[in-house]
Amino acid sequence: MTNNTRTLALTVTIAVGMLSLGFYSKTLYDTFCKLTGFGGTPRVEQNAENLNEIIDREIKVSFDTNVSPDLPWSFTPEVRSMTVKMGQNGMAYYSVKNESDQPITGVATFNVTPVKAAPYFVKTECFCFTDQTIQPGQEVSFPVIFFVDPEMDKSPRHDEVREVYLSYTFFESENQPEPSQAAGGTAKALD
Repeated sequence: MTNNTRTLALTVTIAVGMLSLGFYSKTLYDTFCKLTGFGGTPRVEQNAENLNEIIDREIKVSFDTNVSPDLPWSFTPEVRSMTVKMGQNGMAYYSVKNESDQPITGVATFNVTPVKAAPYFVKTECFCFTDQTIQPGQEVSFPVIFFVDPEMDKSPRHDEVREVYLSYTFFESENQPEPSQAAGGTAKALD
């Protein structure tokens, strides 16, 4: 193999590797953030039981919502904040209404601030990263079950953390429904 052939093979291999990395980067980044809490992403433990001891230290959890400008939905937390003890399960609901005249599928992402508290904020039930189809004019409610890991209390770096913000943003999903498709996801209709 000549030097030119080796250089060409190496260049093609690098180009294919970079293209593959670019294609999978969002999935890899989302997975990395969910596992580590990096970038304000709390741990997500689907169907996990909270076996933590509940301690006296309280944390105020405030809820925030955002909607991408191209998604005609209204999105609000049903309560703006609640106070929980570390290790205690909390449950909050978010209301979403499709303001358009057609069914639309959206997907939510989330983050937690302050960023250093994110690894200790654990959601055991969540509507994020799952396509949610909402019919025209339909309003639904999505639950979130969470706890703040009492391990955070052992870290002097987290002594001043008294409030945590859980923020969700809904975006239009790439997977849009057929006009006759029924509402999906984990939503429950509001009366």
